[in-house]
Amino acid sequence: MSENLESNYAGVFDGKVGFGERPAVVVIDFMKAYTTEGSPFYADGVVSAVSESVELLSAARRAQVPVIYTKVIYHPSGIDGGLFLKKVPSLRKLVPGEPLTEIDEALTPLESELVIVKSYPSCFFGTSLVATLKAMNADTLVLIGCSTSGCVRATAVDGLQYGYHVIVPRECVGDRHADPHDANLFDINAKYGDVVGKAEVIAQFDAIAARAAA
Repeated sequence: MSENLESNYAGVFDGKVGFGERPAVVVIDFMKAYTTEGSPFYADGVVSAVSESVELLSAARRAQVPVIYTKVIYHPSGIDGGLFLKKVPSLRKLVPGEPLTEIDEALTPLESELVIVKSYPSCFFGTSLVATLKAMNADTLVLIGCSTSGCVRATAVDGLQYGYHVIVPRECVGDRHADPHDANLFDINAKYGDVVGKAEVIAQFDAIAARAAA
């Protein structure tokens, strides 16, 4: 009889990176494109993740943990999308002025919070994210957003490779189908970071707030 998934990975791909000392939250592409019915990218799983993320972001802000947003916008010509737009032609809709490129109203960025525009899955690729995190002295990335199998996973991989503790609260990421969502959470937790409940992340933020107030 073949081993089950957990026992197959046990002892090899079940380590923990844990939290560092200075977290930052990266809100990945929680755009109206994923939460507006009728959009080609609409996903119930993302709608749920947006709702779950409201409490987490409130806790981060109370603790003065930096919050960075990303969104996807392309030049109308598509020249900045390269082969990604050939692979996923529906992305061509995400151009300046298109309402679907806006962040969902439930998670509107504060005026003080940076919104990074990106063209490819990883939030690191071709953006200022590394320099920004360095300036913040961050050592831990709490990744929320969508999609789990695309931009969240790509950012988790790069986050590890750039030397950050990667934490993914499972309730706060979403995808268009449960199978790729679950499979990619499994892989992220096995190889790139820690997938945890959002309550654990909120508890970390509350502890930071308490230390600051002491």
